[in-house]
Amino acid sequence: MTPPQRRRRQPLPQPPPPPPPLLNDPKEGAEGEGKNPERLYIITGADGERAPVDLVTLVVARAEPPSSATPEQTAVLRMCAAPLSVAEISAYLGLPFSVVTVLLTEMLAAELVQARAPIVRQQLPDRSLLEAVMHGLQRL
Repeated sequence: MTPPQRRRRQPLPQPPPPPPPLLNDPKEGAEGEGKNPERLYIITGADGERAPVDLVTLVVARAEPPSSATPEQTAVLRMCAAPLSVAEISAYLGLPFSVVTVLLTEMLAAELVQARAPIVRQQLPDRSLLEAVMHGLQRL
């Protein structure tokens, strides 16, 4: 009979530390609760004209973030190396759509980003494609 093999004890995995509390969110809750409106005003500045963008408008960065860019603008430029919709940018930044449109308006004026409408797919597929699929299925 062979003696049992000794096993090394593995340290117990430690749970990850909790995320630090957000400075602008004194209390957490439903969306919009506990937000500091002064912070959003500082990001957007005075209300002016806005670029005609909607939730599905695609945004692509055209330049690297300049040294004078705000943290939000820098984040948008880094995220938009590949095309992103305005809705995705809003979700990733955790900012309301209206605030993101003001940021994008400033960035469009400075030619830091480019906005374009999304690519629209055809409503109905081509008839020849449907027939080819039907014939292929019939051959099975």
